[in-house]
Amino acid sequence: MQKYILSILLISLFSCNKIETNKTLNQNDIEYIKSLKLLDENETILKFYSQNTKKTAGNFFTNKRVASYWIDARNFQKNEANFAFYNDIIKIDTVNIPGATYCSYALITKKDKNTFKVYVNGKKPEIKSFFQDLLIQWKKSKKTN
Repeated sequence: MQKYILSILLISLFSCNKIETNKTLNQNDIEYIKSLKLLDENETILKFYSQNTKKTAGNFFTNKRVASYWIDARNFQKNEANFAFYNDIIKIDTVNIPGATYCSYALITKKDKNTFKVYVNGKKPEIKSFFQDLLIQWKKSKKTN
């Protein structure tokens, strides 16, 4: 896990990636995420961020869930794919200024007490918008259930 975090930190320092939406992701990206079993046919990615290439890492939320993945082509044992449907989330904590070498992230806590992080980087207003929209989507889902 420490190597995973170190990799994210190093990549984020040199990354020029931007926050994307369903409209800016290409169909190949969407099909790849579906192949990871992190996206259903009737689901729409609202915001997406990758600390590396989209084949290696992704952090996003949809109209139904929040998810993140890390795929290591050299060592499949390091692969991670995490998600939670909104009704399975009990808490979302956001960390906007984690330090000079970290990406901002949302810590997702599920009903079963398992947690995972959804990383995002960029300009402060973009990060703030990512987190605000994630929280709005989660709260909206809670009201309908």
